Amino acid sequence: MNEIGTANWQEMVIPPEKALKKIEPGMCIFLGTGASEPRTLVKELMSSNADNLQDLELFQLLSFGDAISIQKLQSQKFRLKTFFSGWVAKEAITAGRVDMIPSRFSRLTQLINSRRIPFDAAFIQITPPNRLGYCSFGISVDVARQVMNQADLVVGEINPEVPQTLGNTFVSIDEFDYLVKATEKPIHFDRWPVDEVFDKVAANVASAIEDGSCLAFSIGPLYEPLARHLMNKKNLGVHTPVFTDALMDLVKSGAVSNQYKEHFPGKSLTSYAMGTPELMNWLDQNPLVEFQGIDKVFNPMRIGRNPKFVSVVNIRKADLTGRIALHVGKSNITTDPSEVIDFVNGAEISEGGYTIFALPSRNLKGESNIRGSIEDIPNQLNVRESVDLVITEYGVANLNGRTIRERAQALIEVAHPDDRKWLIEEAKSHNIIYGDQIFLAESAHLYPADIYTRQTFKNNVDVRFRPIRPSDEEEMRRLFYRFSDESVYYRYFTPLKTMPHSKMQEYVNIDYSQVMSIVGLVGDLGKGHIIAEARYVKHKDRPYADVAFIVDEEYQNLGIATYLYKLLMRLAKERGLQGFTADVLPANKEMMRVFEKGDAEVKATLEYGVYCLTIPFF
Repeated sequence: MNEIGTANWQEMVIPPEKALKKIEPGMCIFLGTGASEPRTLVKELMSSNADNLQDLELFQLLSFGDAISIQKLQSQKFRLKTFFSGWVAKEAITAGRVDMIPSRFSRLTQLINSRRIPFDAAFIQITPPNRLGYCSFGISVDVARQVMNQADLVVGEINPEVPQTLGNTFVSIDEFDYLVKATEKPIHFDRWPVDEVFDKVAANVASAIEDGSCLAFSIGPLYEPLARHLMNKKNLGVHTPVFTDALMDLVKSGAVSNQYKEHFPGKSLTSYAMGTPELMNWLDQNPLVEFQGIDKVFNPMRIGRNPKFVSVVNIRKADLTGRIALHVGKSNITTDPSEVIDFVNGAEISEGGYTIFALPSRNLKGESNIRGSIEDIPNQLNVRESVDLVITEYGVANLNGRTIRERAQALIEVAHPDDRKWLIEEAKSHNIIYGDQIFLAESAHLYPADIYTRQTFKNNVDVRFRPIRPSDEEEMRRLFYRFSDESVYYRYFTPLKTMPHSKMQEYVNIDYSQVMSIVGLVGDLGKGHIIAEARYVKHKDRPYADVAFIVDEEYQNLGIATYLYKLLMRLAKERGLQGFTADVLPANKEMMRVFEKGDAEVKATLEYGVYCLTIPFF
């Protein structure tokens, strides 16, 4: 390497064609990755007919720029090798013109340090040197430093439009053999337009992310609206492969503090940045964003040190067993199995961590993205044991710890309502769900997904409330068996001893035009347990509904029943009902007190040893 001194670095600058004269046939050349592709050098390489530029191996971690011509790769002069199958490389890999090296991103640094890949030269995009003679790698800090340590020829492409980022990004000008001044602008990416369906998906994803969570983002139509829906959160952290305009907005909103992170606390951590010139200007010398190599950003153990780590992955398809297929082609920038698996593993290690897989219920052709099987779909991520949440615009399917049957039910519930009937039949035909499984087709569009509340009761008991779902069958069954004989008798007026599938599935499959049922859950998202249920059933002959509710005995006397009663009353009023009726045994004094705490007058008559209550709302 040179030791020419800071003041004289201009003497190292040569024209790009002169730099390429240093290349010899058969060399292995590392090219800067992603938005840091040295486009001036690469375009000169692609267009040159020099005799020495023959039989070259070109390596890029991520290849999605326009400088490398797929047509030129057909000439046999170059062979591109990449560790990532997304973006334009996907088509070329399939056509056999680009070589794919399968590898976990977290292992790439170790692979390069082992010199298994013998890099002879490196073309790296950098910023102009500062007053101390140090350049910044800018918006791509992956393995460039490790490659520079072993390459015999290192050429830096100086681009003044690249932001000087902070972190492990600085390299001395003396470590370059030659410098080339960029004549090509860096690659910029426009912001994704916000689609109505993806906006709904993003709103549901945001509802599954708690304050204090640490997030991994990517680029695509999901993440633009997701950032906006997260702006009301508090003390979020960022540990992400790529930093985007959407994340910039989220940080600016004040929702990100990074104070609960264990790995680089106080900083948003990333290896890459991709986005608009506005993002690049904001990143320039910004102390809030820390750029580190992929050995730190993609390492599952380091990811897992962050509590409540949530990896959000935009996927293409899911099947009824929980198998996942990622995107392919140009919609897939950084969603590759080799990248996703490190963050999925990190989320598993993290205390309170989980992975969210999100997708619209249908594709642009109107076909269901939830399928019976995805065996014929490419780019699969075979980690169904690690799939925690699958989210569509129709809700959240919690798969963690559930049987295949329960997973199928939960996924059908978040499929498009018009696709649920055939998915039920598909699941039955493959014996995934019970052959007698009830499905109320007319209620598929009636599920009130907008009803979701959260409340903290006495003793800091936090309870989430939502409408009941068919997939709640097992949880409701378990709740039933936790009740004492007395509680069962108070609720059902009969000494029930069993609640088999045939009875319970009738209870959880309801017609929301006639019935409203709200369940209360405690515990971490995806691992919650139902501890309460309240419902009303409309009378056929008048605008009243019969109401009943029950609370797990361990959670009684905390105010949950009263809360549920008032919630049901509000929902009933909104739906045009004029009052409730209820039957209560005289010995059930706790239930009588709940009704008395309501905001409506209670009229009671004693008939055949049972209090018959009438509760008009007006």
